[in-house]
Parts: sequence; structure tokens; C-alpha cells
Amino acid sequence: MSAAIEIHDLRKSYGDHEAVAGISLTIERGEIYAILGPNGAGKTTTVEILEGFRDRDSGTVQVLEADPGALGIHGSSWRNRIGIVLQSNSDAAELTVAETVHHFSHYYSKPKDPDSVIALVGLTEKRDARIRTLSGGQRRRLDVALGIIGAPEILFLDEPTTGFDPEARRAFWELILALKAEGTTIVLTTHYLDEAEALADRVAVINAGKIIEIATPLTLGGRHLAKATISWQEGGETKKQISENPTHDLLEIAKRFNGEIPELTVTRPSLEDIYLTMIEGQK
Repeated sequence: MSAAIEIHDLRKSYGDHEAVAGISLTIERGEIYAILGPNGAGKTTTVEILEGFRDRDSGTVQVLEADPGALGIHGSSWRNRIGIVLQSNSDAAELTVAETVHHFSHYYSKPKDPDSVIALVGLTEKRDARIRTLSGGQRRRLDVALGIIGAPEILFLDEPTTGFDPEARRAFWELILALKAEGTTIVLTTHYLDEAEALADRVAVINAGKIIEIATPLTLGGRHLAKATISWQEGGETKKQISENPTHDLLEIAKRFNGEIPELTVTRPSLEDIYLTMIEGQK
């Protein structure tokens, strides 16, 4: 089976500014792929080209084996196969959850069962509530319901948990992982590095319109090979040691104590640490 998305040497300029400067990547079917980068890096332009909402200047793009920029009269059948959850939506606030999901289901040729979708996103108890009464987390779940009602093969998520409290974010992550388990390919743009780490199979870091690196969250920037920092309390002060072999060094430190090493921590650079270092290095 071919990849879900293939891009080669994608370019897009606005006047003298090259927003996308030769991006190439492949997204496999069934994976969660996070696109990371600072504001103005080219993330949104790239995703809008993939969604068919923006033309490119050059390069090749295939999304579900079709060129989003050259669909013509066949565009509606292609759009039946993708779902989009934008960062913000305007809607009929007086409609109920059930009315909204059922209404949107009529836009697709083979939609999912609306009531099943409402249950999947955890809104069964709110099915008769008007949209204006929903919390931020519930509203975002409705956005996802509208994004998946057409049974998409690819779901685009743009900053899906902005403004969520920690509990709502965790619940939303579980929903996204459930969609992945169903076989949905998910393209995620986010500023939350812990979100990318929790969800993504692979991440692409983009800055100034170019890809810096593509890797798994664990291996990005050589993170899995980075030295560990060992910290502990000894003699009334905090001791720290940078270690290439923390297991060996911990055993040596433990010899000085009868039992537990006080206030012991062993850390490696977080995904955020690595990401910030990569972005700073591109300035």
C-alpha cells in the first residue's frame, strides 16, 4: 500500500518571502505524524497545501494518491476521504451536539453513524446540549466529531488542545490514540512538545521553511544518546554529575550510602530541550 502523503521539494513564496523552501517528506498510512516549528516556520502553509486549500509554487504533492492542487471535478470524492480539525471554528451555537453531528454527516457519501461518533468522542451525555453551553474541552471533542464523521483516512489536527486544562488534554490524547487504533492517519501540528512526545510516531521539525530533522520523539536530535544528569543530596548540598554511563556511576555513588541515595534524580534532555536547541541553532 502506498504512503498516505508524499511531498517532494515543496515550495511556496509570498512576494520575496519563501514560506516553504523545498520540503520533502513521507507520511505512512496509520501513523501519527507531528509537524513542529515556531510561528512563521511554514507549518500552516504546508498543511494547507496538503488539505487542498492553498496552491503551491512548485514541487510534487500526493495525498491519498491524488494531487490536492489538481483535483478539479473529482475534488468532492477526495474530500470525502480526509477530515480537518481547524484551530478555531465558527458555528451555529444554538444547535445541539446531536443536531450538528447529524447535519454534517449529510455532507459525506459514506459517513460514520452520528450517534456512534458522538459516543466515540465522549459526548453522549451532552448530545442534547447546545454548542454554546459546552466547555472548551467538550467543544474540541465536537470539532473532532465533525472531523471524523466522514470516516476519513487522514485527519488533520491544527493545535488541537490549545487552552485545555491538563485533564482535558489527557482525555483528548486518549481519543486521538483510539482513532489511530482504528487505522486513521493523523497529521498533527502543535506547540506542545509533551503532546508530540505522547502521540507521535514521528516528528518533523520545520524552521524558516525547511525541515531540520525527521525522527521519532525518542531519537530526535540524538536525544537517546545524550548524556544523563545525575542529581542527589550529599553533605547538606545538591551534587550533580554529567554521565555517559549512568548505571555504572549510580552504582559508584550508591557505595557511599547505606540504602537509598537521598533525593536521587536521573534525567536526559526532554524533547522540548532538544527542540529548542535545534531551533536556536537555526537562528
